[in-house]
Amino acid sequence: MDIRQFFFQYRSYTPIPLALLIIYFSQPEPPYFWIGFIFLIAGEGIRISAVRYAGGVTRTTKVGAPSLCTAGPYAHTRNPLYIGNMLMYTGIVLIAGAPNIWLMLAVTWAFFLTQYSLIIALEEETLTKLFGRDYLIYRENVPALIPRLKPWPNEDKRKPAALKQTLTTERRTLQNVVLILFFILLRLQF
Repeated sequence: MDIRQFFFQYRSYTPIPLALLIIYFSQPEPPYFWIGFIFLIAGEGIRISAVRYAGGVTRTTKVGAPSLCTAGPYAHTRNPLYIGNMLMYTGIVLIAGAPNIWLMLAVTWAFFLTQYSLIIALEEETLTKLFGRDYLIYRENVPALIPRLKPWPNEDKRKPAALKQTLTTERRTLQNVVLILFFILLRLQF
């Protein structure tokens, strides 16, 4: 199996060892806690916005897409879900605290940058095959991770899905965040 395919297919599970490490070393401190909460909310907000445009197909374990989504947050960056995830985990690390919080943040970012660089390479290869020139033009105009300030003007006029529908799709992500925060609080007791 292609390592990129492995990371794509199991991207919901590969952060579990990282989450356990964060929980194990957690030592919350008030200033970091509140900054972390802001990062967590911002990351989830970006995720919700991205899922509202791309839909529930973002949960698939098969690389591909029924259509090329370039509207909403996808007009600013090609991978808003991954940015949202990285901000959420940054928030979780800050909320959890650690004896060496900067090292924990560095490990977290190194993990996600490695995983997402592999996944993005596979996705881009697949999207180029599926959408050809349209995807290549999109790729030339919209950065992979660091968002452009002004949205890329394009022909994708799709409207976002209803928030209620999106929250149903995001249920698992929200449950995982609550579970991690619960274990961080539980860790404080022991």
